[in-house]
Amino acid sequence: QLQASGGGLVQAGGSLRLSCATSGLAFSLYGMGWFSQAPGKEREFVAAISWSGDRTYYSDSVKGRFTISRDSAKNMVYLQLNSLKPEDTAVYYCAAGRGTLYSRVSQYDYWGQGTQVTVSS
Repeated sequence: QLQASGGGLVQAGGSLRLSCATSGLAFSLYGMGWFSQAPGKEREFVAAISWSGDRTYYSDSVKGRFTISRDSAKNMVYLQLNSLKPEDTAVYYCAAGRGTLYSRVSQYDYWGQGTQVTVSS
């Protein structure tokens, strides 16, 4: 089970930190990812992190602004969102997959319920 939290309303240029709590899975065996879904659009890849946390992968639109990390002791994954833009407004989902650094929705096995991020201009 995955539970995302930390979303909210923030002004453009601001920051948020999203958290994803995991339970019931062997956390160290799963690559983790974050996706976003804006109204009327498909779910899109944002960031992924390897099993060990030593490799990360970002979409071009967030590279340099967002940072994904994981804490294996707490079975948590984080997404630090900096320099937020109105176009970042979406529901953000965390996901777990048996591979690593996956960027496609179909490659992930488990999904959280999503947390809303709204960026005002």
